[in-house]
Parts: sequence; C-alpha cells; structure tokens
Amino acid sequence: MKLEQGQIWKTGDDDYLRIVEWARLSIVYKRMKNPASKEGTQHMATKKEFCRLLKGAVLIQPGKPAGE
Repeated sequence: MKLEQGQIWKTGDDDYLRIVEWARLSIVYKRMKNPASKEGTQHMATKKEFCRLLKGAVLIQPGKPAGE
C-alpha cells in the first residue's frame, strides 16, 4: 500500500482518516465524520500504527463522492 499526503480512507460506517502530513517515520492524520467538511481531530502516529488503523479500510478515490 502506498501512502500519500491528502489520501482519504474510509475505516468504518461514518469514520474517515485523511493524511495531513506524510513523513519518513510518522503520519499526521485527521479523523473525520464527513470528509467533505474537512472538520475533525488531528492525530499523530508512526507509519506502523497508522497502517494498523487502515486494516480493512477503503481508499476513497480522488474526485469521487464519499458515498460511492
């Protein structure tokens, strides 16, 4: 899996993670309920921890609505 800044991942029914800052060993991400509003709480994790959060998650393709 290739992680990039700006990616949005759907992890649950109403839970989305957006990569805010991508670094060599850490990820700053935002946990959101609605990816269109961009409102949420910012968190920091190692890449390993972040990949564990993404287990079973679906990458939302750029330009597609979140409901599809």
